[in-house]
Amino acid sequence: AELGVERRFVPESCPRAVRPGDFVRYHYLGAFPDGTRFDSSYDRGSTFNVFVGKGQLIAGMDQALVGMCVNERRFVKIPPKLAYGNEGVPGVIPPNAVLHFDVLLIDLWNSEDEVQVQTYFKPEKCPRTVQVSDFVRYHYNGTFLDGTLFDSSHNRMRTYDTYVGIGWLIPGMDQGLLGMCVGEKRIITIPPFLAYGEDGDGKKIPGQASLVFDVVLLDLHNPKDGIAIENQLVPESCERRSQTGDFLRYHYNGTLLDGTLFDSSYSRNRTYDTYVGKGYVIAGMDEGLLGVCTGEKRRIIIPPHLGYGEEGRGKIPGSAVLVFDIHVVDFHNPSDSVSITVHYKPSNCTVLSKKGDYLKYHYNASLLDGTLLDST
Repeated sequence: AELGVERRFVPESCPRAVRPGDFVRYHYLGAFPDGTRFDSSYDRGSTFNVFVGKGQLIAGMDQALVGMCVNERRFVKIPPKLAYGNEGVPGVIPPNAVLHFDVLLIDLWNSEDEVQVQTYFKPEKCPRTVQVSDFVRYHYNGTFLDGTLFDSSHNRMRTYDTYVGIGWLIPGMDQGLLGMCVGEKRIITIPPFLAYGEDGDGKKIPGQASLVFDVVLLDLHNPKDGIAIENQLVPESCERRSQTGDFLRYHYNGTLLDGTLFDSSYSRNRTYDTYVGKGYVIAGMDEGLLGVCTGEKRRIIIPPHLGYGEEGRGKIPGSAVLVFDIHVVDFHNPSDSVSITVHYKPSNCTVLSKKGDYLKYHYNASLLDGTLLDST
């Protein structure tokens, strides 16, 4: 004569349980005490979606669902007075029938819910975080609240690239990505009214589904960004700095913003040699190499519109921020003349060398960065 509830499976993690007023999605099998089935959500291929505690269910089910966790399975025995009473449902449920339900909770949310963000990894250095109108590249796994995977950028082996906060994403993701650092990992839980709502996406996401995204941010920039320069080593003596038209020899390591190496002159054991300010290199590098001293080490961070743009190149994906750690070895200008610095001159110097003279002399020969080439 009383409601019977048997908890057949309870998940280890239960961050939230059903409360009156919640909206739930669940699967069920309905049978009479002799085992005869009268209804099944599995046969229809869709969950039963309803508000709890608002009279949209028979009284026994309204009570039995309270306190359930997502992925919990309950066996519910409902007496007639809490089901369809002495009238039943013509052609389906006879009068005064006891009903048995095998229930599996798939999803729950409340209209007062907000986006939930859980950061489970954050890098020590975070010079900048995602803001409205930034362009981001990130990987994600998308699941329902019960853990069922519906999409993954990892499976496609390609990041998801988009602007944040301008309506290109579902509202919950627009909110959940704000404030992230490159390298940060978050779990973003989004209620359906901030995702795909009552209709779903018409493909893999059903209506009224809560979504869970496990996100790692790989890259961010803003279209208004210019290059950023971080000086790592500036020589004490710097007689001249590079200018437009100079020819430079430098070593570099090129990485993406998440630290992935895409190129290195060191691996080829040869400097990169080029003119500066003449369009021989990408625009950001043309700008970043100006004003350097021989021997200087600096980091140049280049947004994609000053790098390889939306298309990318080789190992560089589209819309990627580039980071170059450079070491300037040498530079000159084609208009330069021979430079002579006198370190010592004897006081008695009446005879000077002239063209055609035979000379004996000692020397040390080095590159401009001090690398010794030869010595008598």
